[in-house]
Amino acid sequence: MKRHALHAGLAALTLIAGLLTAAPPAAAATTTFPFAATADSYVSSSSPNANFNGTNSLAVGATPTRISYLQFNVTRLVDPVSTARLRLHVQNTANAPSPNGGTAQQVGTGWSESTLTYANRPASVGGPLASLATVHANTWYELDVTDAVTGNGLVAFSLSSANPDGAFYDSRESGTYAPMLVITTGPPQTGDNVLLNGGDISACSTTGATQTAQILAREPGTVMAGGDLTDSGTAQQLADCYDPTWGQFKSRTKPILGNHDYISSATAKPTFDYFGPVLPPGKGYYSFDKAGWHIVVLNTNCSRIGGCQAGSPQEKWLRADLAAHPNRCTLAQYYHPLFSSGGRESTAVRPLFQALYDAGAEIVINGHNHQYERFAPQNPSGVAEPDRGIREFVVGTGGRPLQASFPEPAANSQVKNGTTFGVLKLTLSTNAYSWQFLPVAGKTFTDSGMGTCH
Repeated sequence: MKRHALHAGLAALTLIAGLLTAAPPAAAATTTFPFAATADSYVSSSSPNANFNGTNSLAVGATPTRISYLQFNVTRLVDPVSTARLRLHVQNTANAPSPNGGTAQQVGTGWSESTLTYANRPASVGGPLASLATVHANTWYELDVTDAVTGNGLVAFSLSSANPDGAFYDSRESGTYAPMLVITTGPPQTGDNVLLNGGDISACSTTGATQTAQILAREPGTVMAGGDLTDSGTAQQLADCYDPTWGQFKSRTKPILGNHDYISSATAKPTFDYFGPVLPPGKGYYSFDKAGWHIVVLNTNCSRIGGCQAGSPQEKWLRADLAAHPNRCTLAQYYHPLFSSGGRESTAVRPLFQALYDAGAEIVINGHNHQYERFAPQNPSGVAEPDRGIREFVVGTGGRPLQASFPEPAANSQVKNGTTFGVLKLTLSTNAYSWQFLPVAGKTFTDSGMGTCH
């Protein structure tokens, strides 16, 4: 063995031994602070100079454009902010519900609810923070606005919706149902370094998605909804089949698009509409950072987005994104696998795999085959490379009918199962990761292990 390889192997073994034997640190205390709004009102494009504070309600919607604004004075915080959630209550009236509850965004502070108008409304700060889908009357909802709350001081938010069928919320004058900003300080909550992966989720005629949703309910972490979220991508299927199962965890979900999400619409519009700003319109590819890792979500419905070949818009975006985020550890998730023993591999995604390999990525997670399969690290040509290759997981076990057979045994395949619904749990740490396949209740198959970053 070469000297540098020996040292790398010893370092990896030392890290893994430490992860297995180190005593867990004592849990630090967290503190929750509820803050009532110090100002709130809404504005309307139909009356740009009018003030609506006297209506004692908060409205959002389009035609005309109505935007609500809320301001809070955060005080008494000593420890770092762990989470911040904006709590809103839909009014108990016939016109209050909406199929789109609105999108929260940070805005400038210092405005007065008694003088606020559409014409003098505060400017937005940064991008969207969180969104609500369908909201019902006389019901509380929460939006995660942690990214906008850094400590003590004034903070303000807008809530807007592009849906003509707008929503109405109780304002601060309503007492019991007044808006609240609930802040938790202290260490990050458990799950901040966890990804929960599963694709091929919602089949309206089966109970698989209901079973895997029970895993998500008990496991904190970011939900990676790995494609084929419904049978054919209709708004009705999203409402009837996805929303009651995996849709319960929408506020902590990062969606990936599969081919079934495009069946009812050549642009997958219902799915884009359902998830809102978290799924970039028309593209479906994006990235984010978590626990020191860079996470890339790609759209491998190649014909729908200008191709996946070298030089395509997505491939160029991917290379630029990877160059702009030279993290030690990188993970990518997209629907169609390059390697599979299930007979549904796609060579069209090889240029994307190549770009990830060139950037030193560690992991790729796919779906499409309704099975679980884990590969040893390999290069884009399928040659094993323990020190530099990418480890691929196929996790099409989210709920659609499973495929028990593996008709095309692939090189470097290490573990296969086609009879168990479940979720892949990835725990990310500095320069390392661990995985565990979590089966649904009543099943015993599992798979687990650890790895280090390149």
